[in-house]
Amino acid sequence: MSGLALIVGTGPGLGAALARACAASGMRVALAARDTGKLAGLAAATGAQTFACDVAERASVERLFAAVEAAHGVPDLVVFNASFRIRGPFVDLDPAGVERTLRVAALGGFHVGQLAAQRMLPRASGSIFFTGASASVKGYAQSAPFAMGKFGLRGLAQSMARELAPKGLHVAHFVIDGGIRQANDPRGDRGPDGLLEPDAIAETYLHVHRQKRSAWTWEVELRPWVENF
Repeated sequence: MSGLALIVGTGPGLGAALARACAASGMRVALAARDTGKLAGLAAATGAQTFACDVAERASVERLFAAVEAAHGVPDLVVFNASFRIRGPFVDLDPAGVERTLRVAALGGFHVGQLAAQRMLPRASGSIFFTGASASVKGYAQSAPFAMGKFGLRGLAQSMARELAPKGLHVAHFVIDGGIRQANDPRGDRGPDGLLEPDAIAETYLHVHRQKRSAWTWEVELRPWVENF
């Protein structure tokens, strides 16, 4: 599979797995994060180019897309994987932290989604994917800001899918309903299947990207078989 994948919000878990999967499939890869210094090893392993970006700032996202387009052209797949959260009793939440959560999780998704769509629409093709969480569909106690951001991101994806699918763009939202395994994960006591394997999640993203438009998916839920829902 050829083309260019832009992964926005690349970290050591799912973002890294997506980079590896895209590169292994034959795609060129661009990686975006606030701290690109942490991506050196992943970039070397996947042949990816890294770009600094704070998704909460419109100008930063505009610079990202301009730089990626100048270096590689318009992406065929854009994944919004950025996230931020604060937790705590509702009455004690810091409004500034709540605002930051919403700016990253929801407004950041809008910035990335809009700038990706503007570039993809002239050719009437491309995939724009958003990474959600359990909080996309369930608001947990002491986690109101994260639920607000993820509910907003899901609504954005659903609206975009309905508007842009007839114009050739595949928009999809992925509900990651469970913890994602990381290196030296302290949650190993959950058992061998207690956490989602990031490489397995990445396979699903690529499967959806490859879908024929006669059978497009707008939302996928992924969870370990032992996870309650």
